[in-house]
Amino acid sequence: MDIVGKRKIFYTLSLILLLISVISLFVQGLNFGIDFRGGTLLQVKFEEAGLTNEDVRTTLGKIGLEKSSLQQSEDSFIIKTLELDQEMRVEVLKLLEDNHGKFELLRNENVGPVVGDELKRVGVIALILAFIMQIIYISFRFEFRFGVAGIMALFHDAIITIGFFSLFQYEVDLTFVAALLSIVGFSINDTIVIFDRIRENLKTARKVDLAELVNNSIKQNLVRTFNTSFTVAAMLVTLLIFGGETTYNFALAMLVGVICGVYTTLFLASSLWYDFIPVVNGQKKIVKL
Repeated sequence: MDIVGKRKIFYTLSLILLLISVISLFVQGLNFGIDFRGGTLLQVKFEEAGLTNEDVRTTLGKIGLEKSSLQQSEDSFIIKTLELDQEMRVEVLKLLEDNHGKFELLRNENVGPVVGDELKRVGVIALILAFIMQIIYISFRFEFRFGVAGIMALFHDAIITIGFFSLFQYEVDLTFVAALLSIVGFSINDTIVIFDRIRENLKTARKVDLAELVNNSIKQNLVRTFNTSFTVAAMLVTLLIFGGETTYNFALAMLVGVICGVYTTLFLASSLWYDFIPVVNGQKKIVKL
């Protein structure tokens, strides 16, 4: 299993995926949901008892509004959807009445985005600070080159996940942001485990080829990486199939991120660290940590 020897193949594949993601982001952009764009808010109180969010969502799906945000408040429903003109609002209300009987309209108004410009700016700053802190921690715990390789792998996972949502125009909402942050934590966790194995093997190395040492370190953690990732992926697939519209984007983003995380952990992060090691007299110099 010569992963380091074949690293240029994996680098090329990653560059292709990153290029597709970046082009899609520039050409198509992201399909922001009402959390980012704002929209229309309707609050209705039905005379019929026992209705659930899924009942209302199924009805809204007849006119393509099944991805609307629904919140049940006691005996009323708060429906947040993309901004609707007056004609469309009348159609929605008539559809609800035809399917669920008479109701009282409590609110009918336009609402601003949950995620405003200031929150976006603060969120980006927080994410950048998180990356910087991870570099500092990994550099202190291992060495600086491990930190740089780990963060490059994280950026790879984040950009490809965002690019996937841009390419297929899946809606980006707050659950997507939560998934993206979870991916960052999940991916770096597996990567650090392999970095730790490389460090331990370096301590006992006796004139061993550095590429062979990295390959062996990856191999020693291969079963663990697949087992942990498979159990998470199995849960996400179940959530994707049976979780409904409210958790669909979160589960999909997490699944894409987990797959990317396994790929970067095994085929990119350690190879990047290997390439950062200086060449002395035609050979990679093993640095004792």
